[in-house]
Amino acid sequence: MYRIGQGYDAHRFQPGNHIVLGGVRIPCDRGIEAHSDGDVLLHALCDALLGALALGDIGKHFPDTDARYRGADSRELLAAVVGKIRDAGYAVVNVDTTVLAQVPRLAPHIDAMRAAIAAVLGCAVTDVSVKATTTERMGFVGREEGIAAYATVLLMRHES
Repeated sequence: MYRIGQGYDAHRFQPGNHIVLGGVRIPCDRGIEAHSDGDVLLHALCDALLGALALGDIGKHFPDTDARYRGADSRELLAAVVGKIRDAGYAVVNVDTTVLAQVPRLAPHIDAMRAAIAAVLGCAVTDVSVKATTTERMGFVGREEGIAAYATVLLMRHES
């Protein structure tokens, strides 16, 4: 049996000197406003995985009102979600993600993001797609007010 999930996340920029995307620290002339590390890519991926099994969303499992998640490394949140997926008897077949960002330039970091995500998911890098695009200066992303990401996942039930 297969299950498909999709996720989305967005965060505002704030003063800073780096962002975290796909588990990778990327130099930037700003930071991300967030309760955790603000990794929109991993947050969207968490939502896609949880959604595939109708387990709610990232806010249900890791609420921003809980001090335990202040500054949390989103790779740890993703690992916890992967544990829930495995406990339910499913495995990741593949993931396809898109980051929407006018800044910073992400192409040089795509391979590192794919590798970091694959390591947490326990799958091959070839099963992880990370794409980046701008919004041609339209909307909050185009005005460089923030960053967003979409994720789609395919899960497969383990045979017992």
